[in-house]
Amino acid sequence: MLAKDGLLKGMSPAATISSMIIVTLFVVGGAWYPDAAANLFDSVSGYLINHFKWYYIAILSLMLVFCVVLAFSRFGSLRLGSNDSRPEYSLFSWFAMLFSAGMGIGLVFWSIAEPIYHFQSNPFIAEGMTPEAAEVAMRLTFFHWGLHPWAIYVVVGLTLAYFSYRKQLPLTIRSALYPLIGQRIYGWMGHTVDILAVFGTIFGVATSLGLGVAQINTGLNQLFGMEVSTSSQLILIVVISLIATLSVLSGLGRGVKWLSVANMWFTAAILLFLLCYGPTRYLLQSYVQGIGDYLTHVVALSTWTDASQDSQWQSWWTVFYWAWWMSWSPFVGMFIARISKGRTIREFICGVLLVPTLLGMLWLTMFGSTALYLELTHTVTNAAGEVVAAVGQAGIVAAVGENVTSALYETLSQLDGGIMGTLAAVLSTLLVALYFITSADSGTLVVTTILSLGNEHPPRSQRVLWSMAVAAVAAILMLAGGLKALQTAAIIAAFPFSFVILVMMWGLYRALHQEVPETHPVTVDSPVAIEAQVKVPPAS
Repeated sequence: MLAKDGLLKGMSPAATISSMIIVTLFVVGGAWYPDAAANLFDSVSGYLINHFKWYYIAILSLMLVFCVVLAFSRFGSLRLGSNDSRPEYSLFSWFAMLFSAGMGIGLVFWSIAEPIYHFQSNPFIAEGMTPEAAEVAMRLTFFHWGLHPWAIYVVVGLTLAYFSYRKQLPLTIRSALYPLIGQRIYGWMGHTVDILAVFGTIFGVATSLGLGVAQINTGLNQLFGMEVSTSSQLILIVVISLIATLSVLSGLGRGVKWLSVANMWFTAAILLFLLCYGPTRYLLQSYVQGIGDYLTHVVALSTWTDASQDSQWQSWWTVFYWAWWMSWSPFVGMFIARISKGRTIREFICGVLLVPTLLGMLWLTMFGSTALYLELTHTVTNAAGEVVAAVGQAGIVAAVGENVTSALYETLSQLDGGIMGTLAAVLSTLLVALYFITSADSGTLVVTTILSLGNEHPPRSQRVLWSMAVAAVAAILMLAGGLKALQTAAIIAAFPFSFVILVMMWGLYRALHQEVPETHPVTVDSPVAIEAQVKVPPAS
């Protein structure tokens, strides 16, 4: 039931009030007791990593297998909607919104820092700072940003789109439970699932906003001398969140779409700069080689749990990433569902799984491989006047060690210390800001859509309220420990929602088999597909 009047008009009172209480307790408690909050995050995330690392690894691999099998199954030609429905957005706009919502800020933040970290040391190399270490560094980076995160988004987004647009159920997480519990999705079980989704979304988006504002702060420091501090970052969170609120009020078809397309053009411009001013031949070779290397090792990496050594490397890299993606999945999955009506299941899976992955790998190559090349080929003049190799002394390794966010600007200045390098730095900072805005407004739209039982145009007052809530959570996480607090919050938020994802997979599997029995192969125009458009009215 939705409230018919009052402050919660158009919203589910039970889910909305419960979510508000959880977020309020976190914000108030974190503001008053930041040290205690940081210790709590450390304790809970440490317990989860020590006891459930294998679980995070296994569930991601299961999702990827599920997506691949489903894409090539007899259900692939079913449309996410009626059989005569067609996509609302062009392929370019669709891909732009996919990429902006799904990766954005994180790619800018980690695209240089992560390869440089792995270049120095990782469990798969005997010696760091070598050409072999550079290859392994890019392999691991591709692994963390490749097919696995997008498999999570496919599972959540496809499930939501299928039940909403094909079965006429509300566009909320609870709808995935309909094949299992029927009309009880409108009771306490449905509320619980939606609250967990809201919890994961807010913390997942807040983690990205925290990373983004740290990157923006460093960029403004490099360009205009703005102090790098927690207070500066809190101010930036407020200012950019206000802009994001204006965007979210304009709706999906205007503000979010326009900003996403702008992101794609800015992304293309910065990639073109790196291709022209960087080691062009090396970058092109690295991209092709890196994809092959990734595909060669992806199965082994997908099931590796570091059982013998049990080092902290996997906990603070792979497990963090897998948890971060899961905490983002309600937000990105619902956003993808909203922009994918009319596409077939096969088109949805292949598009969401492959295109953003390839584009992300291109981005990582242009940034990460450029930095690695500079470190591998750096030379100095010795006392005798001879030019000698100085691997690892180009300044990027040192920048990462001092401040992760400065690696991007150090790399750009190495390529061009003049006007073009400065313009690239400005463009990169602007790009992070735009990714910040698109992530914040997309996340707010998703939260309010969930809490309004699938209303694609939720009340404006609620959009403003939840936009402020996301900003407040990001600010508290910055106060509670910065990057480490952001990582631990993502790991904690993902754990409860991971069980919801498993239920969603089972619900989708059950619904597809109920709609298309094995004895009736399906095409989009077959009688089985047409008769299967079962409309389930929401509870009155």
